[in-house]
Amino acid sequence: MPITDWPDAERPREKLLERGPGALSDAELLAIFLRIGVKGKTAVDLARELIAEYGSLRALLEADFERFSRSHGLGMAKYAQLQAVLEMARRHLREELQHADALTSPELTRRYLIARLRGYGHEVFACLLLDNQHRILHFEELFRGTLDGASVYPREVVKLCLNHNAAAVIFAHNHPSGISEPSEADRLLTQRLKQALGLVDIRVLDHFIVGDGENGYSFAEHGLI
Repeated sequence: MPITDWPDAERPREKLLERGPGALSDAELLAIFLRIGVKGKTAVDLARELIAEYGSLRALLEADFERFSRSHGLGMAKYAQLQAVLEMARRHLREELQHADALTSPELTRRYLIARLRGYGHEVFACLLLDNQHRILHFEELFRGTLDGASVYPREVVKLCLNHNAAAVIFAHNHPSGISEPSEADRLLTQRLKQALGLVDIRVLDHFIVGDGENGYSFAEHGLI
């Protein structure tokens, strides 16, 4: 039966408008994005199959183009559309954070950093630069690859902070393994960067590690900053 023949209360779009997006299942949200199904399947049926195929909605959203385009009912146009939606979500979070105090809005800061870094298949080290009111000045992904003491250069971090006249900084990097616990190298790197920035009176407020979990790992919350 096509979705247009369903009762209004069961149609994903009408359900969203009446009850809000939080009332919808992952499959129903994905069906709204897909808009149409394929021969013999409604958009909801297709959405359910895709989530089962990938294992979760998040895994589908983070799939690369090659993997995404192999799935029935998906392709280049849908991939481009999805990437645009994800980027709009990241920019929305950034604008929210720009109007907030990053230090007193830890949950918003966490959501933003997870949205920026969790999808990468390689390690990325980033800096969230703040003014003396802890408002965002700049966000930059500074280093990529295997992160250790030899590949993250304190002088480049100091230079970036000075160029933007930052008063404070929050470091962030991802663990593609999914484990957010810091390694000994992460701890040593954080101390090296903190010492280097201390020489120019720039405070390190936190170092946030993005893994597979919903919360990540905050050095500040664990008393390591």
